[in-house]
Amino acid sequence: MSEPISTSAAPLPVGAYPHARRVGDLLFLSGVGPRTAGSGGGDSAVPGLARDANGNFTAFDFEAQVHSVFANVRAVLEASGFAWEDLVDVTVFLTNMQRDFATFNRVYATYFTTAQPCRTTVAIDALPTPIAIELKCIAAKASGPAR
Repeated sequence: MSEPISTSAAPLPVGAYPHARRVGDLLFLSGVGPRTAGSGGGDSAVPGLARDANGNFTAFDFEAQVHSVFANVRAVLEASGFAWEDLVDVTVFLTNMQRDFATFNRVYATYFTTAQPCRTTVAIDALPTPIAIELKCIAAKASGPAR
């Protein structure tokens, strides 16, 4: 049996899904973006993103989005009774691999200095809100000594 988990400490889902589902000692996070905690899907909720009256970007800060997405993942983990160190797998979706991968890699290394989860990074055309990054994560509670 699985247990759905939602938290006001993370952005509201933009669809009909929970922030995470716990199955035994495993936690499966839905896609987590960088929007501000408690927000919906509007542009103003994306750190470092601003548009002019014509809808053109006037400011874009990918690094701010990376820090925000990690804060949101941490919020979902903590609301679920898990810790950052429990992450075992991270799938990264970037809308512009060429522009953003080096920045992401640099910031990622500061968050995962010891316990490094497996990671896959893929380029995609778009995400459902005006964001440049989304993470899909799996965490596991330790259940005894490693083999």
